[in-house]
Amino acid sequence: MFLSDAQNYEREAGVPCTPLICNDPYFSVWSPGPLLNGDDTCNWTGAPKKIRGTVLIDGVPFCFLGKPEGTAELPQTGAAITPTSSRYLFEGAGIRLGLNFTSPLLLSDPDLLSRPLSYISFQALSLDGKEHDLSLSVSFDEAHCYDGEERQELGGFEFDLKNCRAVRMGKQKQTPLNHSGDDITIDWGYLYLAVPKGMGTASYCSEGGRHTLKALFEFKAAAEARSFFLAAAYDDIVSINYFGDFRKAYWARNGKTMLTGIVEALDEYGALTAKCEVFDASLEAAAEETGGRGFKKICALAYRQSIAAHKLITDPSGDPVFISKECFSNGCAATVDVSYPSVPLYLLYNPELVLAMLRPIFRFARTEVWKFDFAPHDAGRYPYVTGQVYAYKHAEGKRRFENGYTIPDIYSYPETVDIYDLKRQMPVEECGNMLIMSAAAALARGSAAFAEPYADLLEKWSSYLVNYGSDPGEQLCTDDFAGHLARNINLAAKAIMGIEAWSILLGMMGRPGESEWYHRKAGEMAAGWRERAGRGDHTGLVFGDDQGWSLKYNLIWDKLFGSGLFPEGLYEDEVRYYIKKMHEYGTPLDSRKDYTKSDWIAWAASMASRREDMIKLIEPVARFLEATPDKVPFSDWYDTLTGKKRGFQNRTVQGGLFMPLLVKQGGLKYARGEN
Repeated sequence: MFLSDAQNYEREAGVPCTPLICNDPYFSVWSPGPLLNGDDTCNWTGAPKKIRGTVLIDGVPFCFLGKPEGTAELPQTGAAITPTSSRYLFEGAGIRLGLNFTSPLLLSDPDLLSRPLSYISFQALSLDGKEHDLSLSVSFDEAHCYDGEERQELGGFEFDLKNCRAVRMGKQKQTPLNHSGDDITIDWGYLYLAVPKGMGTASYCSEGGRHTLKALFEFKAAAEARSFFLAAAYDDIVSINYFGDFRKAYWARNGKTMLTGIVEALDEYGALTAKCEVFDASLEAAAEETGGRGFKKICALAYRQSIAAHKLITDPSGDPVFISKECFSNGCAATVDVSYPSVPLYLLYNPELVLAMLRPIFRFARTEVWKFDFAPHDAGRYPYVTGQVYAYKHAEGKRRFENGYTIPDIYSYPETVDIYDLKRQMPVEECGNMLIMSAAAALARGSAAFAEPYADLLEKWSSYLVNYGSDPGEQLCTDDFAGHLARNINLAAKAIMGIEAWSILLGMMGRPGESEWYHRKAGEMAAGWRERAGRGDHTGLVFGDDQGWSLKYNLIWDKLFGSGLFPEGLYEDEVRYYIKKMHEYGTPLDSRKDYTKSDWIAWAASMASRREDMIKLIEPVARFLEATPDKVPFSDWYDTLTGKKRGFQNRTVQGGLFMPLLVKQGGLKYARGEN
């Protein structure tokens, strides 16, 4: 098991914050800082969600998980992060203890992916040739079951199941979906722990008015390693309000209960952890071969984070819907310009999940209240998928809903209601995003059949880009934190690729004449773009006589699609210029500020024809992970000079860091004339 490869561990993982339990936006527990027993565990928001681990070694207590609180620390000697696991080693008092947190988020298996359950496994052996009595406990604090610091009235229950002892804890008064927004944690549902029969015990405890769930293992540590594990799960009861339908998670769609899921998970433990190890090794090898050791670290940390910032459900027709939460931003659900940067990971491993991202946007775009000829920005605020909230004009004059409030049934409003601030929309951005994602998913699947029912919307959005995309007016793009920008050259590149995406979809749908017309239009716009954007050895920030520059990350789709709209020399010039402008922790997003977006760096680096150039652009992101003073989940928006985060953490956009792997795979080329 994992004690046998101790030589592959570093003393610290070299990341600012380590995922321990990483399943969905509400069941996500992290360890800040380099040591597992250096500080208390927390939710990705930073809210305390304590897990405490102690071990009595021959009667002497040591802390290995969470803040020691007066107990001696068991010295940490190793740490490692893989795509599905976080591993730690400890040594002291004559023993070695290994600890592994595994969230089996295998994208090819939607049932497994959506099951909010993680494994915590242990291995212990004697180092000094003596037997040692060990009593190891792991306890979860009650705060996992509610939001905020105000104590709640909780209760618990214990179950003897066919293969385990299971315990649960939750609020006495359950109020599912009682809030929405950002920087908040779940306030309903039940936390479960389960320990296999004959391996240990599990109990619900209420001492001093504080409630906990506890797993206990008692054994002797000898020269031969002993192994044991537990499962931690969270049943949210109801996951998403989906246009008025209260939907359970995908895994529970047919009435399966959490107790049934726990029994299955314990039976599957050996096979699943082995499968995770095979997947981890494959992804890590591919990442290192593609972009070096720094890129391997980036992919290992980004994988669980991106996936767990989603919730997978089904719609009333039974089709999968993959809802993102816009973490540490505004809490929006199914945000188009959050899905767009995230899709490389999902195109690589399960393009059906990209379709599942698109479905709520297509549905909302058909409502009366969305009367615009461009695509929406989002479909709600998590966990309410009930209509776009971005740029919503509140009835009381406020621009947005108060954080924590629930969201009304916006989807049901009539056309006569005027609720959106047009100036704060992202027309070119979202039209381009929806078209590009649709074409990419179609190419990855080898079929555009899913897009045919939405062809009228896609054509309308493509027409919008034809009319307004070649030289966009003053509007926002996905980098909305930078403010409005007129004549944005990078946004115009997205418009061109959006039109080309529609051409590809038309070709795949058997409409060759229309496909060729849009392809020619994209080519004409690309030729004009090159003429107006060029600044000698690079392209500018905006059209006109400016001295600025920016990362042209949107151009990567020309290479992925094999469209040939832009010459290879343009990419080579851009990459050289990005390297020239690079700071200690990366190339800035553009010439206006020193901050950057790590996902866009990966997209820009993917334009490089030489591996060494790609590595030059990506390695500073790995340095950022090692040097940033902010002990939070992987931030995608940070300062390239100081390494300090500017905002955002735990966001699904880090799926975009897998773009170099997607480009290397080369599976999205469109063979024009063969469809």
